[in-house]
Amino acid sequence: MEVLVVITLIGLMLGLVAFSLGRGVSSAEIRNASKEIAASLRYTRSLSMRSHEQQIFIVDIENRTWQAGNRRPESFPKEMDITILTARSELTGENAGGIRFFPDGSSTGGRVTLTADEREWQVGVEWLTGEITRGELLE
Repeated sequence: MEVLVVITLIGLMLGLVAFSLGRGVSSAEIRNASKEIAASLRYTRSLSMRSHEQQIFIVDIENRTWQAGNRRPESFPKEMDITILTARSELTGENAGGIRFFPDGSSTGGRVTLTADEREWQVGVEWLTGEITRGELLE
């Protein structure tokens, strides 16, 4: 009887660990995606400053892609929801828009929000300074 109880407890503990790891993977994925978005925004800003030309970071929600400056488009993970908040002049469609960077480092400003499994990360761009910030939103 004691062996049966121990085996049951071990099974329950393994189930809890598996559930915790499953949630951790999605948390790691959303955190990694937000890091990639922030790095791509920084790349677009520095490209604008180096080339002395305006550069645009583009998000296409319908096709689930983003594109930094002159790089090829990258894909968002399928289980992740994406929204972009940007200046009206930077909207290129109902489900697409961009954040424009100027040679002096400033930008049109905006925010990319990634949501998965009730977790939400935002990557923001300040319009005046072009500073990129990243953080998880807690409820």
